[in-house]
Amino acid sequence: MSVLQFVSPPLPHYIASGYTIFHPGDKHMSRRNIGVFDLLVVTRGCLFIGEEDRHYEVSGGHALILRPDRHHYPTKGCEERTEYYWLHFDTTGKWGQVEEAENERPREPSGEKTAFTMETFTMLLPQFVSLPLPKATYEPLRQLSELEQESHMSWARWKLQLIFQGLLEQLSSSLDRRTASPGAHVAEQAASYLRMHYKEEVTARQLGEALNFHPVYIARCMQKEYGVSPFDYLLRYRIEQAKLLLLQTNHSIALIAEMVGFNQAAYFASCFAKVEGIPPRTYRQRFYHI
Repeated sequence: MSVLQFVSPPLPHYIASGYTIFHPGDKHMSRRNIGVFDLLVVTRGCLFIGEEDRHYEVSGGHALILRPDRHHYPTKGCEERTEYYWLHFDTTGKWGQVEEAENERPREPSGEKTAFTMETFTMLLPQFVSLPLPKATYEPLRQLSELEQESHMSWARWKLQLIFQGLLEQLSSSLDRRTASPGAHVAEQAASYLRMHYKEEVTARQLGEALNFHPVYIARCMQKEYGVSPFDYLLRYRIEQAKLLLLQTNHSIALIAEMVGFNQAAYFASCFAKVEGIPPRTYRQRFYHI
């Protein structure tokens, strides 16, 4: 299954939507590089559409997302009365297309230094899917279509975006997580364990015994999913917790080091400076208002 992967923030944003009725013989438009994503959700009949070398028969209860940078065209006219919702959206963030078995979650640090690190996440949307609960998907599309006449109003644009985000969540949840790679589940379990035990001393052997996998396999899974080894992940998580304590408490550097799992304050300061580029004391002073 082809999957569209969006790195957020920023979230994909709503542009416009509507409802179209085709009669037998009518065809979807042929367009190339239109610059926006085109979501088609058929409620009745069937659309016959191609995108580059892939052909789709989008029948009632199915959804298709056409890419903004490809040629899409009708492969033939409708054979019966066909009704469908269409919706244009776009993103200013990074996105790509992968096969479901290859899904990864790239994480990119914010370019600007702020008090806290911005954690990105990936949103996965199936490009073509049979909707598990079609009527539940039709409803937000109906609301969006009806609200379009008010789209010149700021309050309506805000509401349109909120409804759209709920629709994206529905489409994302239609991906069956059972088809995700076993390595992704192992990486998630390892990350959860490390977050739960970050105040303690954690060894590769302990992590392996807790997850019942060889430490080398766990490390390989985390490298693929998160781009770091388990203990680089643990270190960065400890530093993030330390940053919270530095800005939210008056605790000493030594006490904060102990609270986030470091045995020695000097080693904590060294690790903090390596990750953040400045020592913890300087970090605190940068954001402290006197």
